[in-house]
Amino acid sequence: MSGPTNAFEMAQAQFDKVADQLKLDDSIREILRYPAREFHLRLPVRMDDGKVRVFHGFRVQHNDARGPNKGGLRFHPAETADTVRALAMWMTWKCAVADIPLGGGKGGVVVDPATLSDGEKERLVRAYIRALWRNVGPRQDVPAPDVGTTPQMMGWMMDEYSDIVGTYTPGVITGKPVGGGGSLGRTEATGYGVVYCIREAMKHLAIDPTQATAAIQGFGNVGQYAAQAFVKQLGGKVVCVSCWDRNDKVSYTFTKEDGIDPDFLKSITDQYGTIDKAKAKDAGYTVEDGDAWISKKVDVLIPAALEGQVNGESVKKIADGVKILAEAANGPTTPEADAVIEQKGIFVIPDFLCNAGGVTCSYFEGVQNDQNFYWSKEEVLQKLDHSMTTAFKAVLDMALSHKVYTRDAAYMVAIAKVVKAMELRGWI
Repeated sequence: MSGPTNAFEMAQAQFDKVADQLKLDDSIREILRYPAREFHLRLPVRMDDGKVRVFHGFRVQHNDARGPNKGGLRFHPAETADTVRALAMWMTWKCAVADIPLGGGKGGVVVDPATLSDGEKERLVRAYIRALWRNVGPRQDVPAPDVGTTPQMMGWMMDEYSDIVGTYTPGVITGKPVGGGGSLGRTEATGYGVVYCIREAMKHLAIDPTQATAAIQGFGNVGQYAAQAFVKQLGGKVVCVSCWDRNDKVSYTFTKEDGIDPDFLKSITDQYGTIDKAKAKDAGYTVEDGDAWISKKVDVLIPAALEGQVNGESVKKIADGVKILAEAANGPTTPEADAVIEQKGIFVIPDFLCNAGGVTCSYFEGVQNDQNFYWSKEEVLQKLDHSMTTAFKAVLDMALSHKVYTRDAAYMVAIAKVVKAMELRGWI
């Protein structure tokens, strides 16, 4: 029997499994299996050549029982409504498991950002806000950067919203540039949060981090800072990273068995996460097939790219001896692969716990915007470490006490919090 065919069906299947375990009422399931609201947008933008091009965009608001909807805006040529629905649902669970008072939302535009000039990007994100401004805001729905979007684009969006409503409103968007309402530490937050979780998992599994090895898929913002923290904070070794090559339109894995230098690779990586092959080869890196990362004999696998990368086929390539799967990406593992990973006894740090550092720091940014007082980087990262560690322990305790898979435990923690908020507000 084949598994779900798309990200939203996958998200629903994961929810259904835990809903059965929690014996949720049908009415609660009906609310949580689908988004509360969704917007499909046609966005006309005047391009640099003077012609008008119409882009297709989305904004999905899954559940706001615990607070305003929260979630990134993705620019990707393969973006679909179902992908955005799934990501919005996962954001609900992510905010709940991290115990921050926000709900789940997500946005997307069907476009390859590498094909746009800076001026075209600015006009597109401003058009997105003009189409949605009545339905976003600090107390309604707070977008943020995601795949293909940047802090500068968030700054333009915040400016457009502030112009329309006539009041400086930095809290409408998070992930803004520092100096333009952004928070120190936000750039590193997701990648560092992944490694904080890995550190706690290693404590639980009695693994010496200084002897540990890792393989990373994806070398965008999250992959870069996860690699950096794994090497510099834990003292471990990253043997390879893979990335999408936007020129060749394929993925490559860059391998150095004695350990990559995250700072060097970052210095030869463009804004879209593409590593310069020639410079990497000159520095002694072996360039392999894009799927090579998953078959490496390492202690930790870190998928930090797009959803569905660890699936029924690729999971067969995981080497014996892998101890931790740290899901830095959203929805990287399909239910078919989950069954194999559970059987292998690999400790999974589920996505909406593992990569919750970004939204946690976004919440911190919103708090700083509200009080018009900004914290030091050390203070932000200290709060982030405490928040991620507390969330990890809550999920681990649930997994151990109920003898369930860690993904199910994370869902149990998150869903229980959302259902409780719905009860307290009189929705059910």
